[in-house]
Amino acid sequence: MTVLSQNTLNEILEYLEKSINKLAVDGIDNLEIEGGLQGIKNFLENQFDIRLENLLISKNSSIHHLESGMKNTIIQKKHKIIENILKQFNN
Repeated sequence: MTVLSQNTLNEILEYLEKSINKLAVDGIDNLEIEGGLQGIKNFLENQFDIRLENLLISKNSSIHHLESGMKNTIIQKKHKIIENILKQFNN
């Protein structure tokens, strides 16, 4: 497994933010998601996790091989992305 640099992680997180935002804008209206906003939140969080792991695997890494500081950065970014999307749905 490869150790990721902070720069590579930032690039992955930027890509994920665009990807999840695009999914929310383009796809949510076409999906039948039960549970209202909580259902949408769960769906987006799952998509974030799946896409993150796929991107890490493509870099020959895994979430399990990241330093705790990097994991914290990912958690904070995930929370920020999802909350921003949910704010848009509330408006």
